[in-house]
Amino acid sequence: MDSKFIQSPKLRIISIILIVVGIAAIVFGFLSNPQRTWANVLISNYYFISLAIGATFFIAIQAITQSGWSSMFKRIPEAIGGYLPYAAVLMLLFVLFGAHSVYHWAHEEIVKSDVLLTHKSPYLNMPFFITRFVIFFALWILLTTILRRFSLKEDQYGGIEYFEKSEFVSKVYIFVLALTFSLATFDWTMSIDTHWFSTIYALKNFMSAFFHGSAAIILIVLLLNKSGHFKELNSSHLHDFSKYLFMLATIWGYMWFSQYFLIWFSNLPEETVYYVQRVGGEWRLTFYSEIVINWMFPFLFLMLNKIAKNKTALLTTSIVVLIGFWIDIYMQVMPGTTGINSIGIIEIGTYCGFLGIFIFAVSRALSQANLVPKNHPYLEESILHKLH
Repeated sequence: MDSKFIQSPKLRIISIILIVVGIAAIVFGFLSNPQRTWANVLISNYYFISLAIGATFFIAIQAITQSGWSSMFKRIPEAIGGYLPYAAVLMLLFVLFGAHSVYHWAHEEIVKSDVLLTHKSPYLNMPFFITRFVIFFALWILLTTILRRFSLKEDQYGGIEYFEKSEFVSKVYIFVLALTFSLATFDWTMSIDTHWFSTIYALKNFMSAFFHGSAAIILIVLLLNKSGHFKELNSSHLHDFSKYLFMLATIWGYMWFSQYFLIWFSNLPEETVYYVQRVGGEWRLTFYSEIVINWMFPFLFLMLNKIAKNKTALLTTSIVVLIGFWIDIYMQVMPGTTGINSIGIIEIGTYCGFLGIFIFAVSRALSQANLVPKNHPYLEESILHKLH
Protein backbone atom coordinates (compact mmCIF):
# COMPACT_ATOMS: atom_id res chain seq x y z
CA MET A 1 0.00 0.00 0.00
CA ASP A 2 1.17 3.57 -0.72
CA SER A 3 2.94 5.26 2.17
CA LYS A 4 4.39 8.48 0.79
CA PHE A 5 4.16 10.75 -2.22
CA ILE A 6 7.46 12.37 -3.17
CA GLN A 7 7.38 15.78 -4.82
CA SER A 8 9.75 14.98 -7.68
CA PRO A 9 12.25 17.49 -9.12
CA LYS A 10 10.48 17.13 -12.48
CA LEU A 11 7.17 18.21 -10.96
CA ARG A 12 8.83 21.18 -9.26
CA ILE A 13 10.41 22.23 -12.56
CA ILE A 14 7.04 22.01 -14.34
CA SER A 15 5.38 24.16 -11.68
CA ILE A 16 8.22 26.71 -11.81
CA ILE A 17 8.04 26.90 -15.61
CA LEU A 18 4.27 27.45 -15.45
CA ILE A 19 4.69 30.15 -12.81
CA VAL A 20 7.35 31.92 -14.92
CA VAL A 21 5.05 31.76 -17.96
CA GLY A 22 2.26 33.24 -15.84
CA ILE A 23 4.43 36.07 -14.54
CA ALA A 24 5.59 36.89 -18.07
CA ALA A 25 1.98 36.92 -19.35
CA ILE A 26 0.80 39.13 -16.49
CA VAL A 27 3.67 41.60 -16.97
CA PHE A 28 2.90 41.71 -20.70
CA GLY A 29 -0.77 42.22 -19.85
CA PHE A 30 -0.12 45.08 -17.45
CA LEU A 31 1.92 46.82 -20.14
CA SER A 32 -0.69 46.31 -22.87
CA ASN A 33 -4.11 46.05 -21.21
CA PRO A 34 -4.25 46.33 -17.37
CA GLN A 35 -8.03 45.89 -17.09
CA ARG A 36 -8.02 42.69 -19.11
CA THR A 37 -5.08 41.40 -17.07
CA TRP A 38 -6.72 42.07 -13.70
CA ALA A 39 -9.89 40.40 -14.98
CA ASN A 40 -7.84 37.31 -15.84
CA VAL A 41 -6.18 37.34 -12.43
CA LEU A 42 -9.68 37.25 -10.94
CA ILE A 43 -10.80 34.46 -13.30
CA SER A 44 -7.81 32.21 -12.57
CA ASN A 45 -7.83 32.74 -8.82
CA TYR A 46 -11.59 32.28 -8.51
CA TYR A 47 -11.21 29.14 -10.63
CA PHE A 48 -8.69 27.49 -8.31
CA ILE A 49 -10.35 28.80 -5.14
CA SER A 50 -13.54 27.12 -6.34
CA LEU A 51 -11.68 23.84 -6.92
CA ALA A 52 -10.28 24.02 -3.37
CA ILE A 53 -13.70 24.85 -1.90
CA GLY A 54 -15.35 22.07 -3.91
CA ALA A 55 -12.71 19.51 -2.92
CA THR A 56 -12.89 20.34 0.79
CA PHE A 57 -16.68 20.26 0.59
CA PHE A 58 -16.26 16.75 -0.85
CA ILE A 59 -14.26 15.77 2.26
CA ALA A 60 -16.92 17.21 4.55
CA ILE A 61 -19.72 15.35 2.77
CA GLN A 62 -17.80 12.06 2.98
CA ALA A 63 -17.21 12.57 6.72
CA ILE A 64 -20.80 13.55 7.50
CA THR A 65 -22.28 10.62 5.57
CA GLN A 66 -19.55 8.26 6.87
CA SER A 67 -18.83 7.12 3.34
CA GLY A 68 -16.38 4.25 3.28
CA TRP A 69 -15.62 3.87 -0.43
CA SER A 70 -13.71 7.18 -0.72
CA SER A 71 -11.64 7.04 2.48
CA MET A 72 -8.56 5.73 0.65
CA PHE A 73 -8.44 8.92 -1.44
CA LYS A 74 -9.11 11.57 1.24
CA ARG A 75 -5.54 12.90 1.13
CA ILE A 76 -6.23 14.27 -2.37
CA PRO A 77 -9.00 16.75 -1.47
CA GLU A 78 -7.07 17.62 1.71
CA ALA A 79 -4.08 18.54 -0.45
CA ILE A 80 -6.24 20.57 -2.85
CA GLY A 81 -7.47 22.52 0.17
CA GLY A 82 -3.81 23.36 0.79
CA TYR A 83 -4.08 25.89 -2.04
CA LEU A 84 -6.27 28.21 0.06
CA PRO A 85 -3.43 30.02 1.92
CA TYR A 86 -1.75 30.74 -1.43
CA ALA A 87 -5.08 31.88 -2.84
CA ALA A 88 -5.54 34.27 0.08
CA VAL A 89 -2.29 36.08 -0.74
CA LEU A 90 -3.04 36.21 -4.47
CA MET A 91 -6.60 37.38 -3.88
CA LEU A 92 -5.38 40.05 -1.46
CA LEU A 93 -3.15 41.48 -4.20
CA PHE A 94 -6.14 41.59 -6.53
CA VAL A 95 -8.41 43.20 -3.93
CA LEU A 96 -5.87 45.88 -3.04
CA PHE A 97 -4.56 46.72 -6.51
CA GLY A 98 -6.95 45.32 -9.11
CA ALA A 99 -10.47 45.92 -7.81
CA HIS A 100 -10.71 49.40 -9.34
CA SER A 101 -9.97 47.94 -12.77
CA VAL A 102 -12.76 45.36 -12.57
CA TYR A 103 -15.61 46.73 -10.42
CA HIS A 104 -17.64 49.82 -11.35
CA TRP A 105 -18.80 50.23 -7.77
CA ALA A 106 -15.19 50.73 -6.63
CA HIS A 107 -15.19 54.21 -8.23
CA GLU A 108 -16.75 56.88 -6.02
CA GLU A 109 -17.56 59.21 -8.91
CA ILE A 110 -19.52 56.46 -10.70
CA VAL A 111 -21.38 55.51 -7.51
CA LYS A 112 -22.44 59.12 -6.91
CA SER A 113 -23.92 59.39 -10.40
CA ASP A 114 -25.78 56.06 -10.25
CA VAL A 115 -28.88 55.71 -8.07
CA LEU A 116 -28.71 51.90 -7.84
CA LEU A 117 -25.02 51.87 -6.93
CA THR A 118 -25.65 54.53 -4.30
CA HIS A 119 -28.37 52.29 -2.85
CA LYS A 120 -25.95 49.34 -2.77
CA SER A 121 -22.98 51.34 -1.46
CA PRO A 122 -23.46 50.41 2.25
CA TYR A 123 -22.56 46.86 1.20
CA LEU A 124 -20.48 47.43 -1.93
CA ASN A 125 -17.64 49.60 -0.66
CA MET A 126 -13.94 48.83 -0.43
CA PRO A 127 -13.49 48.78 3.38
CA PHE A 128 -16.38 46.33 3.86
CA PHE A 129 -15.31 44.38 0.74
CA ILE A 130 -11.83 43.87 2.22
CA THR A 131 -13.28 42.98 5.63
CA ARG A 132 -15.47 40.28 4.10
CA PHE A 133 -12.50 38.94 2.14
CA VAL A 134 -10.49 38.56 5.36
CA ILE A 135 -13.39 36.82 7.14
CA PHE A 136 -13.99 34.39 4.27
CA PHE A 137 -10.40 33.20 4.03
CA ALA A 138 -9.86 33.17 7.78
CA LEU A 139 -12.81 30.79 8.23
CA TRP A 140 -11.93 28.60 5.24
CA ILE A 141 -8.28 28.22 6.19
CA LEU A 142 -9.07 27.69 9.87
CA LEU A 143 -11.64 24.94 9.33
CA THR A 144 -9.73 23.12 6.57
CA THR A 145 -6.58 23.24 8.71
CA ILE A 146 -8.49 21.71 11.63
CA LEU A 147 -9.83 18.94 9.40
CA ARG A 148 -6.34 18.27 8.08
CA ARG A 149 -4.88 18.20 11.58
CA PHE A 150 -7.52 15.74 12.81
CA SER A 151 -6.84 13.55 9.78
CA LEU A 152 -3.10 13.45 10.53
CA LYS A 153 -3.73 12.75 14.24
CA GLU A 154 -5.99 9.89 13.21
CA ASP A 155 -3.02 8.48 11.27
CA GLN A 156 -0.85 8.85 14.34
CA TYR A 157 -3.11 7.57 17.11
CA GLY A 158 -5.85 5.55 15.39
CA GLY A 159 -9.23 4.92 17.02
CA ILE A 160 -12.39 6.85 16.24
CA GLU A 161 -11.86 9.98 18.37
CA TYR A 162 -10.51 12.11 15.54
CA PHE A 163 -12.89 10.55 13.05
CA GLU A 164 -15.81 11.75 15.18
CA LYS A 165 -14.21 15.18 15.63
CA SER A 166 -13.76 15.46 11.85
CA GLU A 167 -17.43 14.63 11.36
CA PHE A 168 -18.47 17.43 13.75
CA VAL A 169 -16.15 20.03 12.20
CA SER A 170 -17.37 18.98 8.74
CA LYS A 171 -20.95 19.77 9.78
CA VAL A 172 -19.83 23.23 10.88
CA TYR A 173 -17.81 23.69 7.70
CA ILE A 174 -20.64 23.02 5.24
CA PHE A 175 -22.85 25.63 6.92
CA VAL A 176 -20.00 28.14 6.97
CA LEU A 177 -19.38 27.45 3.27
CA ALA A 178 -23.05 27.86 2.39
CA LEU A 179 -22.96 31.44 3.68
CA THR A 180 -19.40 32.58 3.02
CA PHE A 181 -18.91 31.15 -0.47
CA SER A 182 -22.27 32.54 -1.54
CA LEU A 183 -21.25 36.00 -0.31
CA ALA A 184 -17.80 35.61 -1.90
CA THR A 185 -19.48 34.79 -5.20
CA PHE A 186 -21.66 37.88 -4.92
CA ASP A 187 -18.59 39.98 -4.14
CA TRP A 188 -16.08 38.67 -6.63
CA THR A 189 -18.09 37.84 -9.74
CA MET A 190 -21.76 38.90 -9.61
CA SER A 191 -20.91 42.45 -8.48
CA ILE A 192 -19.10 42.97 -11.79
CA ASP A 193 -22.56 43.41 -13.34
CA THR A 194 -23.85 45.71 -10.62
CA HIS A 195 -27.23 46.38 -12.27
CA TRP A 196 -28.07 42.68 -12.51
CA PHE A 197 -28.96 40.03 -9.96
CA SER A 198 -30.03 36.40 -9.81
CA THR A 199 -31.34 34.38 -6.87
CA ILE A 200 -29.85 31.18 -8.35
CA TYR A 201 -26.39 32.60 -9.04
CA ALA A 202 -24.67 31.70 -5.76
CA LEU A 203 -26.22 28.21 -5.63
CA LYS A 204 -25.15 27.55 -9.23
CA ASN A 205 -21.58 28.60 -8.49
CA PHE A 206 -21.47 26.57 -5.29
CA MET A 207 -22.63 23.45 -7.15
CA SER A 208 -20.12 24.27 -9.88
CA ALA A 209 -17.33 24.36 -7.29
CA PHE A 210 -18.44 20.95 -5.94
CA PHE A 211 -18.76 19.53 -9.44
CA HIS A 212 -15.40 20.73 -10.73
CA GLY A 213 -13.64 20.19 -7.40
CA SER A 214 -14.71 16.55 -7.66
CA ALA A 215 -13.35 16.44 -11.22
CA ALA A 216 -10.01 17.77 -9.92
CA ILE A 217 -9.94 15.03 -7.26
CA ILE A 218 -10.63 12.35 -9.88
CA LEU A 219 -7.99 13.75 -12.22
CA ILE A 220 -5.29 13.72 -9.53
CA VAL A 221 -6.25 10.23 -8.33
CA LEU A 222 -5.99 8.86 -11.87
CA LEU A 223 -2.69 10.63 -12.55
CA LEU A 224 -1.24 9.24 -9.32
CA ASN A 225 -2.53 5.80 -10.25
CA LYS A 226 -0.75 6.06 -13.60
CA SER A 227 2.49 6.81 -11.75
CA GLY A 228 2.15 3.73 -9.55
CA HIS A 229 0.09 4.93 -6.58
CA PHE A 230 -3.37 3.77 -5.46
CA LYS A 231 -2.83 0.24 -6.76
CA GLU A 232 -6.04 -0.81 -4.98
CA LEU A 233 -8.08 1.46 -7.29
CA ASN A 234 -10.67 -0.76 -8.97
CA SER A 235 -13.64 -0.52 -11.31
CA SER A 236 -16.05 0.05 -8.42
CA HIS A 237 -14.13 3.15 -7.32
CA LEU A 238 -14.13 4.36 -10.90
CA HIS A 239 -17.86 3.77 -11.14
CA ASP A 240 -18.50 5.80 -7.99
CA PHE A 241 -16.30 8.62 -9.21
CA SER A 242 -18.10 8.66 -12.54
CA LYS A 243 -21.48 8.72 -10.79
CA TYR A 244 -20.34 11.81 -8.92
CA LEU A 245 -19.41 13.53 -12.18
CA PHE A 246 -22.61 12.38 -13.88
CA MET A 247 -24.83 13.52 -11.00
CA LEU A 248 -23.11 16.87 -10.43
CA ALA A 249 -22.97 17.64 -14.15
CA THR A 250 -26.72 17.12 -14.31
CA ILE A 251 -27.34 19.37 -11.30
CA TRP A 252 -25.02 22.01 -12.81
CA GLY A 253 -26.92 21.80 -16.12
CA TYR A 254 -30.22 22.17 -14.29
CA MET A 255 -28.96 25.28 -12.47
CA TRP A 256 -27.54 26.79 -15.66
CA PHE A 257 -30.76 26.21 -17.61
CA SER A 258 -33.02 27.32 -14.74
CA GLN A 259 -31.28 30.67 -14.38
CA TYR A 260 -31.27 31.27 -18.13
CA PHE A 261 -34.81 30.05 -18.82
CA LEU A 262 -36.51 31.87 -15.93
CA ILE A 263 -34.86 35.16 -16.86
CA TRP A 264 -35.67 34.64 -20.55
CA PHE A 265 -39.30 33.73 -19.76
CA SER A 266 -39.95 36.62 -17.34
CA ASN A 267 -38.29 39.05 -19.76
CA LEU A 268 -37.63 41.77 -17.15
CA PRO A 269 -35.10 44.36 -18.38
CA GLU A 270 -33.17 44.44 -15.09
CA GLU A 271 -32.59 40.67 -15.43
CA THR A 272 -32.29 40.15 -19.18
CA VAL A 273 -29.51 42.75 -19.45
CA TYR A 274 -27.04 40.06 -18.32
CA TYR A 275 -27.97 37.58 -21.06
CA VAL A 276 -28.64 40.01 -23.90
CA GLN A 277 -24.93 40.70 -24.08
CA ARG A 278 -23.89 37.06 -23.76
CA VAL A 279 -26.22 35.24 -26.15
CA GLY A 280 -25.54 37.45 -29.16
CA GLY A 281 -22.68 38.54 -31.35
CA GLU A 282 -19.14 37.46 -30.56
CA TRP A 283 -20.14 35.80 -27.28
CA ARG A 284 -22.76 33.39 -28.67
CA LEU A 285 -20.51 30.40 -29.40
CA THR A 286 -18.64 30.69 -26.09
CA PHE A 287 -21.89 31.06 -24.17
CA TYR A 288 -23.50 27.89 -25.54
CA SER A 289 -20.24 25.95 -25.26
CA GLU A 290 -20.67 26.19 -21.46
CA ILE A 291 -23.69 23.89 -21.42
CA VAL A 292 -22.24 21.55 -24.06
CA ILE A 293 -18.91 21.01 -22.30
CA ASN A 294 -20.02 21.09 -18.67
CA TRP A 295 -23.25 19.13 -18.99
CA MET A 296 -23.96 17.51 -22.36
CA PHE A 297 -20.54 15.91 -22.80
CA PRO A 298 -20.24 14.22 -19.35
CA PHE A 299 -23.96 13.35 -19.36
CA LEU A 300 -23.82 11.49 -22.68
CA PHE A 301 -20.27 10.16 -22.32
CA LEU A 302 -20.66 8.64 -18.84
CA MET A 303 -24.12 7.19 -19.41
CA LEU A 304 -22.74 3.78 -20.37
CA ASN A 305 -21.31 1.80 -17.44
CA LYS A 306 -18.50 0.36 -19.54
CA ILE A 307 -17.25 3.86 -20.34
CA ALA A 308 -17.86 5.10 -16.81
CA LYS A 309 -15.52 2.42 -15.42
CA ASN A 310 -12.75 3.14 -17.92
CA LYS A 311 -9.79 5.10 -16.54
CA THR A 312 -8.99 6.86 -19.80
CA ALA A 313 -12.61 7.88 -20.32
CA LEU A 314 -12.89 9.23 -16.77
CA LEU A 315 -9.57 11.06 -17.08
CA THR A 316 -10.69 12.61 -20.37
CA THR A 317 -14.04 13.66 -18.92
CA SER A 318 -12.36 15.31 -15.91
CA ILE A 319 -10.02 17.31 -18.15
CA VAL A 320 -12.84 18.39 -20.47
CA VAL A 321 -15.13 19.62 -17.68
CA LEU A 322 -12.24 21.47 -16.01
CA ILE A 323 -11.74 23.32 -19.30
CA GLY A 324 -15.48 23.96 -19.33
CA PHE A 325 -15.24 25.39 -15.82
CA TRP A 326 -12.74 28.01 -16.99
CA ILE A 327 -15.14 28.97 -19.80
CA ASP A 328 -17.97 29.25 -17.27
CA ILE A 329 -16.02 31.72 -15.11
CA TYR A 330 -14.66 33.54 -18.17
CA MET A 331 -18.25 34.20 -19.28
CA GLN A 332 -19.15 35.51 -15.82
CA VAL A 333 -16.28 37.99 -15.73
CA MET A 334 -15.21 39.18 -19.18
CA PRO A 335 -18.45 40.55 -20.70
CA GLY A 336 -18.90 42.91 -17.74
CA THR A 337 -15.26 44.06 -17.65
CA THR A 338 -13.54 44.35 -21.04
CA GLY A 339 -16.66 43.49 -23.05
CA ILE A 340 -14.40 41.81 -25.62
CA ASN A 341 -14.30 38.07 -26.27
CA SER A 342 -10.61 37.37 -26.78
CA ILE A 343 -8.73 34.32 -25.53
CA GLY A 344 -5.03 34.89 -26.11
CA ILE A 345 -1.63 35.13 -24.46
CA ILE A 346 -2.89 36.94 -21.36
CA GLU A 347 -5.71 34.44 -20.69
CA ILE A 348 -3.67 31.30 -21.33
CA GLY A 349 -0.51 32.61 -19.68
CA THR A 350 -2.28 33.82 -16.53
CA TYR A 351 -4.03 30.46 -16.17
CA CYS A 352 -0.70 28.66 -16.56
CA GLY A 353 0.82 30.77 -13.79
CA PHE A 354 -1.96 29.98 -11.35
CA LEU A 355 -1.87 26.33 -12.41
CA GLY A 356 1.82 26.25 -11.53
CA ILE A 357 1.11 27.62 -8.05
CA PHE A 358 -1.76 25.14 -7.65
CA ILE A 359 0.45 22.18 -8.67
CA PHE A 360 3.18 23.31 -6.27
CA ALA A 361 0.74 23.77 -3.36
CA VAL A 362 -1.08 20.47 -3.91
CA SER A 363 2.04 18.36 -4.50
CA ARG A 364 3.71 19.90 -1.46
CA ALA A 365 0.69 19.05 0.72
CA LEU A 366 0.58 15.51 -0.69
CA SER A 367 4.23 14.95 0.21
CA GLN A 368 3.70 15.91 3.86
CA ALA A 369 1.59 12.90 4.87
CA ASN A 370 0.90 9.29 4.02
CA LEU A 371 -0.89 9.17 0.69
CA VAL A 372 -3.34 6.64 2.11
CA PRO A 373 -4.75 7.34 5.62
CA LYS A 374 -3.58 4.16 7.33
CA ASN A 375 -5.78 4.37 10.46
CA HIS A 376 -9.04 5.53 8.93
CA PRO A 377 -11.84 3.31 10.36
CA TYR A 378 -13.27 2.68 6.88
CA LEU A 379 -9.99 2.12 5.05
CA GLU A 380 -10.47 -1.63 4.67
CA GLU A 381 -13.96 -1.05 3.31
CA SER A 382 -12.50 1.36 0.78
CA ILE A 383 -9.76 -1.02 -0.33
CA LEU A 384 -12.18 -3.94 -0.71
CA HIS A 385 -14.92 -1.78 -2.22
CA LYS A 386 -17.06 -3.70 -4.70
CA LEU A 387 -20.32 -2.82 -6.42
CA HIS A 388 -22.69 -5.63 -7.37
